[in-house]
Amino acid sequence: MLVILIALLQYPLWFGKGGWLKVWDVDRQLTAQREVNQKLETRNAALDAEVRDLKSGYEAIEERARYELGYIKPDEVFVQVPQKNP
Repeated sequence: MLVILIALLQYPLWFGKGGWLKVWDVDRQLTAQREVNQKLETRNAALDAEVRDLKSGYEAIEERARYELGYIKPDEVFVQVPQKNP
């Protein structure tokens, strides 16, 4: 009888609404979410630095226009060197 009573008392501790299994699952989810948040914070910091750089001067704007849009200055010669694929 005592064993059955102890088993009944242990059931909510392990399998109940706030039991250890739920706590372990929530802890696993929390760890995964913290990793996602860390990656997003790193990305946001890089984007923030880029925005500040674009607001501060024309060098960043010119560099971006050259690489992304292919702009060249007047009287400038554009040379492209093809690379061999291994």
